[in-house]
Amino acid sequence: MRILMAGASGFLGTRLADRLSGNGYEITRLVRHGSPGPGEASWQPSQGQLDPAVVAGADAVINLSGANIGDKRWTARYRSVLRSSRVDPTGTLARTIKNLPAEDRPHTMLQASGVGWYGDTGDTPATEETAAGKTFLADLCRVWEAAARPAEDAGTRVVPLRTAPIVDAGGGLLKPLLLPFKLGAGAKLGAGRQWMAWISLADWLAAAALLLERTDIAGPVNMVSGEQCTNAEFTRALATVLHRPAVLALPGFALDLALGGLAEELQISERAVPAVLRRAGFEWTYPDIESALRAAIGQEAAAQS
Repeated sequence: MRILMAGASGFLGTRLADRLSGNGYEITRLVRHGSPGPGEASWQPSQGQLDPAVVAGADAVINLSGANIGDKRWTARYRSVLRSSRVDPTGTLARTIKNLPAEDRPHTMLQASGVGWYGDTGDTPATEETAAGKTFLADLCRVWEAAARPAEDAGTRVVPLRTAPIVDAGGGLLKPLLLPFKLGAGAKLGAGRQWMAWISLADWLAAAALLLERTDIAGPVNMVSGEQCTNAEFTRALATVLHRPAVLALPGFALDLALGGLAEELQISERAVPAVLRRAGFEWTYPDIESALRAAIGQEAAAQS
């Protein structure tokens, strides 16, 4: 299978590209610099520029483009960056697919999105059929997924990957938390009663590979663990795995001072459930948070030894 991938240099993109290449897929990475190397093709998504011939040569498109949600404070300017870095690449790919002759269109588009789609769900489980919430991230996910609609309208199978924070020592949810927890300064976020959506890196990669092949699955898929947990349960599990105490609670005002707009999202309850993956018979390697944390931290220790 020939795959065109955007966002291939990111945390998830590099790992997914390596996995798919190892499985014998031919990967072409979209890059923004002017001198593409082997296995690369140039584009300028902020200007809507992409050679249709590059897309016509692909069986499937994987779009993981987007600025990091947790990298910076959510100023008005960075909120604009978060939006444009997602909507511009998605729209450019989708419009290019739509404008191709039917026989040249990729049959599949795996499209990045997030569980932020659901906003604050409280204690109510959110399946893929649950409507978008009313937070900033919910609105961001809504316009992000909508930007892929031209490809769907043209008959391409579009699968928005509503991804939860990733549990892996190399990035995602866990990386910024390891040092304070190792120092015994681990803490719940706010009350700790809010539900946390999460998924291990291994399970995310396996689910993405499955969805690439399963032509009977279209529409959004919650890329989340088989078992959900609250923030307090996550905190206890990480402290247990690291053999450190975690008796503190970081109050909401402290989060606001430190993180700005992101603090609101960290304190809401996201109880997304993987209804589509369950129906597809997907089996999680790490369905519960403690097993996922033990695997991730074990891999980190092995890498350092």
